[in-house]
Amino acid sequence: MKTRYTIVIKWSIEDDCFVVSLPEWGEFCHTHGNSYEEALKSAREVLEMLIESCLEDGKALPEPQIF
Repeated sequence: MKTRYTIVIKWSIEDDCFVVSLPEWGEFCHTHGNSYEEALKSAREVLEMLIESCLEDGKALPEPQIF
């Protein structure tokens, strides 16, 4: 299954790291990384877990945003 979800990565001066949001998964779905690459890797890992969890629980996946 190939899905495409939004990953937003922003530098946070307050947190001194890259903060990632996954908007299709809700307002409070975030992760982070000390480098851009680490933040992206973390985002992909979180997305895999979220998708796996939904499928195991028989829940529908959120619709990907179209830009």
